[in-house]
Amino acid sequence: MNMTVAYKGGSRFDITSGSHTVVADQPVEDGGQDAGMSPVELFVGSLASCIGYFVGRYCARHKIACEGFTVDAEWSYAEQPHRVGSLSMRINLPAQLTPDQRERLLKVAHGCTVHQSIAVPPAIRIDLREGGVRA
Repeated sequence: MNMTVAYKGGSRFDITSGSHTVVADQPVEDGGQDAGMSPVELFVGSLASCIGYFVGRYCARHKIACEGFTVDAEWSYAEQPHRVGSLSMRINLPAQLTPDQRERLLKVAHGCTVHQSIAVPPAIRIDLREGGVRA
């Protein structure tokens, strides 16, 4: 799997994966043009949408009404190092669940790929190419 992130000037980057492109930028007050979500917003949105995907599939498999459900995300920052320090996700489901369904749905939500990638961090390697030559 791969994608390309291309610098477009200022604080803007275009993130391309396959035939899809998403714009990442910074708010005006942080020196950007606010042409898209910030990288942190994309990170939080990635988690929330992954949870939504897994919850939607669970509901479809178990014939639980979920039309129009949402996932609300809140986060705060921490320091040393500067990072997202806490995340809170709230699934707003129109259906009433039994206690057993509720337990299983929350287990499925916690099992989403993005959540698991944060809970068990991936190895990250950052290389540098200068003048087209890999360093």
